[in-house]
Amino acid sequence: MRADFHIHSNISDGSDTVAEILARAKKRGMGAIAITDHDTLAHHALLPRDAGLLVLGGVEISACDPDTGLKAHVLGYGLQDGAAVEALIAPIRERRHQNSLRQIERLLDHGYYIDVNQLHRADGQYIYKQHIMAYLVKTGQCPELFGHFYHRVFKQGGYCDFDIQYADVRDAVAAIHAGGGKAVLAHPGQQQNFYLLQALPFDGVELNHPENKPEDRETIMECVSDSAATLFLTGGSDYHGRFNDMPVDIGTYASPESGVLALC
Repeated sequence: MRADFHIHSNISDGSDTVAEILARAKKRGMGAIAITDHDTLAHHALLPRDAGLLVLGGVEISACDPDTGLKAHVLGYGLQDGAAVEALIAPIRERRHQNSLRQIERLLDHGYYIDVNQLHRADGQYIYKQHIMAYLVKTGQCPELFGHFYHRVFKQGGYCDFDIQYADVRDAVAAIHAGGGKAVLAHPGQQQNFYLLQALPFDGVELNHPENKPEDRETIMECVSDSAATLFLTGGSDYHGRFNDMPVDIGTYASPESGVLALC
C-alpha cells in the first residue's frame, strides 16, 4: 500500500482543502494518507468515512527541547481522546496568530499595505505567515511566495524574523500517549535532533521526508537499531500545496512498510 503520512490542509498552513487533498491523493494512486495539520485537530471533523482510500486524522505538534533549544516536531496518529493534545496545542495556535499580527504590524511600518480582513485564516481563525505572504503576492507587493523577499524579511534576522514558544517535546509525546495515540519524531534531519529517539518514548520516526538527506536516513537507521524500543518507520511528503517552499507532491516520499502496518 502506498501511504503518505504527512500532509497539511488549509486548516493549518496548507493551501488545499481536505477535499482537494483527497482528490489529488486518489489521482496519485495512494492507498492511505494522513492529514497532520499543525497544532490543531479541527480537520478531523472534515475527514470522510468512505473516501476510496484510507484517510487518517493526525496532528503535528510544534515542540522543542528546552534543554538544547532544538525544535522537535512531533506527529501524532490514532488518537482515541484528543483532550490532552488539544490542551497542549491550543495556546500554540493563539501564540502563532498573535505572532502573525506582530509581523503584519512590522510590514505596515515598512510601507506595505495589508487588509487583515482579507487574509485567509486557518480554521477561520488563525493567521500563519504563509497567509501573509499569499496576500502580498496576490496584491502585487511581492513577486513570489518563498523567494528573496521571504528569506530577507522572515528569515536571516529580518524584521519579521521572530518566533513563538513551542511545547516541550516531552509534553507533546506524553499528550499523544495520554490520548491513546502513537508519537512519531518528524523529519529529524531538518532539526538534527536524532538523540531524542533514545531520550524519549517515541513509537516511530519519519524516515522518508524531503528534509532527510541520505546521511540523515543512515543516522535514523542507526538510531533505530541502537534503540531499546521497537520503532516503526514512516514517510510523508509534508505536502502544503502551493505553500511548499520546494516542489513536492503527495506520495513522493512514501512510508516504509513498518509504518503502514503500525498505523493502518
